[in-house]
Amino acid sequence: MSSSKAPRIRVRRSPVHGRGVFAGRRIAKGTRIVEYLGERIGHREANRRYALKSPEDNHTFLFVVDRGIVIDAGSDGNEARYINHGCEPNCESVIEDRRVFIEALRTIQPGEELKYDYSIARDRDDPPNIDEIFACRCGAEQCRGTMLWPPKRLTRHKRERSGNRKSARVDRLRTAARR
Repeated sequence: MSSSKAPRIRVRRSPVHGRGVFAGRRIAKGTRIVEYLGERIGHREANRRYALKSPEDNHTFLFVVDRGIVIDAGSDGNEARYINHGCEPNCESVIEDRRVFIEALRTIQPGEELKYDYSIARDRDDPPNIDEIFACRCGAEQCRGTMLWPPKRLTRHKRERSGNRKSARVDRLRTAARR
């Protein structure tokens, strides 16, 4: 099979976690690779669906689009749900017209695993072992050790000094979903 006929992406076993998505052929920087698909639901329904899960279980396919919409790729989802977290990502999530797309941050070579930074938001009521629950295993040289953002819980003093400033990148990449 010539490389131009190879599928753009393939799902297979990942050394990072469970399944992963890998480039089937070279993907140029800036390419819109795949849309994150699944059932579009409200936050209340997303919470209801996952209310009985153990707090120790970090595995879901939820992606928060905005205040009104969550995509549950566990229902009618596609291969995008298997893209793993990485602290040195080669992809990013882009929200456009209330849809989520995965785009290449740099050129991705055939066989390379696709990864984007989940930047899962910390919550005030997170259990003390939240960093262990959402431990990162991406293997990057600069791995921060967690899929959560910010990397460490801010103390009250630091929160007051930093104010409510958030980078656009963190807001855009936030997947408050518990993957």
